[in-house]
Amino acid sequence: MKKAGVLSILFMVVLLGIAVIIEAQQPKKVPRIGYLTAVSVSAFAARTEAFRQGLHELGYIEGKNILIEYRYADGKPIACLLLRTS
Repeated sequence: MKKAGVLSILFMVVLLGIAVIIEAQQPKKVPRIGYLTAVSVSAFAARTEAFRQGLHELGYIEGKNILIEYRYADGKPIACLLLRTS
């Protein structure tokens, strides 16, 4: 009877260990932000840097735990529509 109890506990410990290993191997989803503006890169540089700084203050580091896709239409409304769909 004692041997069966020890084997049961050992079996449960092994199952728990396997569950922890499997959970640790799941890929982490990284949040992604799409940043679309109708103006040029140079016209929006200060705001873009302020945006990055604000994210950094909240603990987000671009390329590490958050991805940001920048799209600029350079003052062309039609280009802005096209960029939105891509």
